[in-house]
Amino acid sequence: MAANPFDLTGRVALVTGSSLGIGFALAKGLAQAGAQVVINGRNADRLREAAEALQAEGLAVRQSAFDVTDAAAIEDAIGRIETDVGPIAILINNAGIQRRTPLEEFPAETWREIVRANLDSVFLVGQAVARRMIPRRSGSIINIGSVQSELARFGIAPYTATKGAVKMLTKGMATDWGRHGIRVNGIGPGYFATPLNAALVADETFSAWLCNRTPLGRWGEVGELAGAAVFLASDAASFISGHILYVDGGITACL
Repeated sequence: MAANPFDLTGRVALVTGSSLGIGFALAKGLAQAGAQVVINGRNADRLREAAEALQAEGLAVRQSAFDVTDAAAIEDAIGRIETDVGPIAILINNAGIQRRTPLEEFPAETWREIVRANLDSVFLVGQAVARRMIPRRSGSIINIGSVQSELARFGIAPYTATKGAVKMLTKGMATDWGRHGIRVNGIGPGYFATPLNAALVADETFSAWLCNRTPLGRWGEVGELAGAAVFLASDAASFISGHILYVDGGITACL
């Protein structure tokens, strides 16, 4: 093993949904570990601002705007990244959405929207990248799940369903692609102060409940997810595959 098994120098990484929040923090962490990172999102202006912010820190970052639920757009974008930047060695499937509605009132189209964004994207982008990793017989794919991969809460049953499916798709990918030298793992974030959770962060009652419920007694900061991503992407995790690493302040460990 290398002197620094966490070093990602020379590796190209694609992080979906990375113009802000968790995805941005993961992209920054990989770039700080030496990776050439391609960030992704659908909003080209926001994506450009994110890339410029990271580049201003001296990090090697490029951008690729495409819809992670559109198979044709994905194939085109992955092809261009591999031609213009280099072979993708690391993929983080982070893109996703949240919709909070009582289950009995949840619209069918919103159900399809959340499944497309949270689950179809992992399959479609994962498959497109894996098809190129297979001939190279190497690669690390990291799918972003959630504590809702294991636990439910009121009003987010469809989100919980998608994140539970991401957990099992991760295990399925690890099983199918391991023989090709591809490792597939997941990260299950707990409650982090992100734009996606802005309403919950602002809710004093919920925040108080969360801090009492979480053994470490606080919300997570998005930068605290970067170490898990660097570890799973690196040679330090060379014999780890099919694992879901929960970064949740201990919330899944206790009642």
